[in-house]
Amino acid sequence: MSEGTSGKLSGRVAFITGAARGQGRAHAVRMAAEGADIIAIDIAGKLPACVPYEHATPEDLAETARLVEAAGARIVTAEVDVRDADGLRRAVDDGVERFGRLDVIVANAGISPPQIWDEITPEDFRDVLDVNVTGTWNTVMAGAQRIIDGGRGGSVILISSAAGIKLQPFMIHYTASKHAVTGMARAFAAELGKHSIRVNSVHPGPVNTPMGSGDMIAAIGRTMETNPALQHMMTPFLPTWVLQPEDVADVVCWLATDDARHMTATAIPVDQGSTQY
Repeated sequence: MSEGTSGKLSGRVAFITGAARGQGRAHAVRMAAEGADIIAIDIAGKLPACVPYEHATPEDLAETARLVEAAGARIVTAEVDVRDADGLRRAVDDGVERFGRLDVIVANAGISPPQIWDEITPEDFRDVLDVNVTGTWNTVMAGAQRIIDGGRGGSVILISSAAGIKLQPFMIHYTASKHAVTGMARAFAAELGKHSIRVNSVHPGPVNTPMGSGDMIAAIGRTMETNPALQHMMTPFLPTWVLQPEDVADVVCWLATDDARHMTATAIPVDQGSTQY
């Protein structure tokens, strides 16, 4: 953190996965604006074959670093797949060696392939669960002990989805994975609570990111055509159908601050009401 910077996260350090673009980048920039230094990782490369959208690049991760520094914070980055538990631990260790502490974990990395139920292969199902569930577990395991060692408590935020409260049609593997993340947050909250570590899950609806563009839109459209009755399951109450990444980052950043110091084991929808009926 640059000298003289102040904010609700001043002096703290956040570890964020999937930080090269989209929501992960927004979380990093938002927390940097509140004074946090950032440990940012992203695969920045090839994703499983079932994913229909383009992957992030090293250049994307470098742009996140530039934006964080422009916000007045320090950042270290690494290209790591969240399925690589040892790689995540090394990234956290390097960041803590640089910044001296860890206070916040944001397990944001995930994949979201639209597929009709009988088109999902065993490999597809395994890939989604490996990234979204095991990858989230790896992320917490890479950093939780570091927060405990600091003796100051902290905040762990698992990015689930509206699909982790209700469901996302034509994404059985994704829906299953995000329900697992919801339960994981509650279970971690129970055991880490004695260390004053809060664990919550955040559940966005549609968000305007590269994950929701190009070939992804075509893939969703194709699946919807197979059962049009399911097209409106996620209709929101509010007039805004799609959020910006910064809208979700505001909630994630709040959970990281002392303003949310009594919030734990909570699933927080950021979905314009779409999961409530």
